[in-house]
Amino acid sequence: MKYSYFARQPIMDVDKQTIGYELLFRDGPKNSFPDIDADLATSRLLSDHLLATRQDTIGDLIGFINFPYQSLINDLPSLFPTKNLVVEILEDCAPTAELLTAVKSLAKRGYTLALDDFVPSKEWLAFLPYISIIKFDIRTVSIQKAEAFITRSSNTNIRFLAEKVETNEEFEQAKRAGFDYFQGYFFSKPELVQKKSLEPSMLTAMQLLMEVSKNDINFDTLEGLISRDVSLSYKLLSYVNSSPVVTNKISSFRQALVYLGEERLRKFISLVALASTDNSKPSYLYSLSIQRAKFCELLAQKLQPQPEQGHAFLTGMFSLLDCLLDVPLEQLLKQFPIDQAIQQALLNKRGSLGGLLVLSTSIERARWEKIEAIGKKLNLTEMEIFVCYDIAIQWTAELMDIRDE
Repeated sequence: MKYSYFARQPIMDVDKQTIGYELLFRDGPKNSFPDIDADLATSRLLSDHLLATRQDTIGDLIGFINFPYQSLINDLPSLFPTKNLVVEILEDCAPTAELLTAVKSLAKRGYTLALDDFVPSKEWLAFLPYISIIKFDIRTVSIQKAEAFITRSSNTNIRFLAEKVETNEEFEQAKRAGFDYFQGYFFSKPELVQKKSLEPSMLTAMQLLMEVSKNDINFDTLEGLISRDVSLSYKLLSYVNSSPVVTNKISSFRQALVYLGEERLRKFISLVALASTDNSKPSYLYSLSIQRAKFCELLAQKLQPQPEQGHAFLTGMFSLLDCLLDVPLEQLLKQFPIDQAIQQALLNKRGSLGGLLVLSTSIERARWEKIEAIGKKLNLTEMEIFVCYDIAIQWTAELMDIRDE
């Protein structure tokens, strides 16, 4: 199983209370920035730690994320709610007219924008009306020079953040200079966080990119591709249900795709596809979760009454998510508001969906008496159960062969 890593460094206010974290991409257990493209680093960070596990990553605090030039031009921040996100414009971004247009658009939609490692220059003047936070690296721009800029900006609503504060003396000096927020080794070094990473197969990612590149998106094709990839399905439903405008839980892939709309769907797919890698193969648990999904889906079609479309597949697919991510299933489901029937099946093995899941695990463990008992409760014959299981095994094996080619 592949792991994903990120570092987070707390950002404090004048009372030394944590108001948020800057999230920093890492590609291994060494707590240093890797030698990779900045756009790829941002995509991996967002895909692995905000699309699926934002609550674990930053909780209810603010996440400060570095966005390179191209990701801003591509409007990548708009994939995420305006709340709890600060879009940091990297210091190596050129202050072009193209960037200014992107910044104006994000500001108009309510995003909080920050200039990272800011060095005052006239080229950035046009951007300042749209900026909420300016970060000064006090090792590059002295506190005295920063103070002069802060004083000149007293009639604006811009807040100022002092980076690389390393001593109490610097903290006190920065407070007197008018800084609002503070970050640096004096408070905390970046904390490395390791998580198990669910990654879509490269084949699936490429097929999805081909589909969303078409003028007319075929939602049936997309639904089929996403429903066969546990990583994509988990990230998609987690992401959509985390939106503050979603009042009713979205529990099907079709609902999620329609909710996103074509433009945001293209961004979502592009982000996840770019972040995926082709150097790891699905584990046994990964393929078993897909096998369970297919088995539950096939048997659900024989139940009376039938569960809602897609619920049986989701139940099987997410039944091993706790093992794949090393996080208790109950904790995962709190972050990921799926339908109550699926939740009861996963946590308590209740309802017809819970019965299907128990059938699947009973076959895996050769508990024949249990299979007979549950089959009778659901009015399913042993022939129906084992035929569906054989089909699910064959279907999964063929799918895994395609994914590994």
